[in-house]
Amino acid sequence: QVQLVESGGGLVQPGGSLRLSCAASGSIFSINDMGWYRQAPRKQRELVAAITSGGMTNYADSVKGRFTISRDNAKNTIYLQMNSLKPEDTTVYYCLATGITIDQRDFISWGQGTQVTVSS
Repeated sequence: QVQLVESGGGLVQPGGSLRLSCAASGSIFSINDMGWYRQAPRKQRELVAAITSGGMTNYADSVKGRFTISRDNAKNTIYLQMNSLKPEDTTVYYCLATGITIDQRDFISWGQGTQVTVSS
């Protein structure tokens, strides 16, 4: 099994910054893609940013230029630096990882979610 633990959410004023972290652990042989998603109430979960094992990144149009995803492969950890936060960024953020377990099975794992609130 593979577990993802997120941290770094909280309350911040508009224009402020937060940094989310997501650490993967467990029976990991290799991790392929990792990413951040968010889901507002009564809406579908949407991609915020993703990063491959080789460091290629992809961002939602709504966060380009404000958010930066990075990865530490040695620590099986990704980060999301969020700058110039807006009230519409308020929601729960989830971490996702895909890869292969030690017993050579594909896995897709989600974190438990971390709340980000942007409000004055």
